[in-house]
Amino acid sequence: MASVKIFSGKSTKYLATKIAHAYGKPLGEVTLQEFSDGEMSPFFTESVRGCDVFIIQSTFPPADNFMELLLMIDAAKRASAKYVTVVVPYFGYARQDRKDKPRVAIAAKLMANLLSAAGADRIMTCDLHADQIQGFFDIPVDHLDGTSIFIPYIRSLNLDNVMFASPDVGGVKRTRSFAKFFNAEMVVCDKYREKANEVATMRLIGDVEGKDVIMVDDLIDTGGTMCKAAALLKDKGATSVRAVVTHPVLSGKAYENIATSVLEELVVTDSLPLKADKDTSKIKVLTVSDLFAKAIRKIHDHESISSLFIES
Repeated sequence: MASVKIFSGKSTKYLATKIAHAYGKPLGEVTLQEFSDGEMSPFFTESVRGCDVFIIQSTFPPADNFMELLLMIDAAKRASAKYVTVVVPYFGYARQDRKDKPRVAIAAKLMANLLSAAGADRIMTCDLHADQIQGFFDIPVDHLDGTSIFIPYIRSLNLDNVMFASPDVGGVKRTRSFAKFFNAEMVVCDKYREKANEVATMRLIGDVEGKDVIMVDDLIDTGGTMCKAAALLKDKGATSVRAVVTHPVLSGKAYENIATSVLEELVVTDSLPLKADKDTSKIKVLTVSDLFAKAIRKIHDHESISSLFIES
């Protein structure tokens, strides 16, 4: 069987190191050469001929992160790697998954096309913004579920009257999976946006009086929706409000919004790095390294990954 080699782009090295350690192999050596104008030229400093290569890189801004990933895929294929799996803990541009108004790009589909064109044989990611993005790829997609990371932590809180809430209508399916597992009720915060990253109005569908509410979402950007929903839940009688969110995008005034909100805590994963110079006192980080390491091992051994899902 081909040997496994794990590599990382520069922006996700903090997580790739942990994944490689959890897998039991050192992170492979890759060098990123940059020309004076910013042009990148990554190259592997060890042989990958005949190997199962796993390249880890989240595709968050700036766009250089995605460009570096494409170049690494191409370099691995040209160096005769047997199989190239692209591990994208956070799949950027996933919010642009449909044509919701005239004359816009469907960026998620474009990203899928570019990864395939570069030579990726397989994609591994976690908690896509929309499940249907898997269908944008013509290669296998392993879509891991962050639920298995959050549920043990929620159990450890020993909350008496737990209830789950979706901060918007689009997150109902994700929230329902948590509610079903804990045999708990759920509510929905119905929001209306006039423009991106700005919530105009919000109302609550359901009763949260005396409940310990946990909001569930796949990503948090500016934190406007989450913090406004938390305030609404508290106003409606919730005893406490927490949020579990897989991807901490946290742009703009997100850190300030969270720090001054009524949230007890925001629980996220390390699919994206937090900013060291910001107030993170309310943010709890859980690692996805073990989940990805187990998935890499199962894929290499040609085993099913269904056992990694909490429903199993």
